[in-house]
Amino acid sequence: MKGLSFSWKRAVGISGLKAKVAHKVGVPTTKQGLERKAGQAVLSIFTGKRRKK
Repeated sequence: MKGLSFSWKRAVGISGLKAKVAHKVGVPTTKQGLERKAGQAVLSIFTGKRRKK
């Protein structure tokens, strides 16, 4: 079947746990999330703008 896949990490609950921890701590656990956060920090340094919390 097209589109049907199985993830043991999702079934065990590791994915959800990582997401909850990342949300509480404020640090992304994915490569894309880390790059986006680092990019925002660099841009805020150059533009002098602070991000709202």
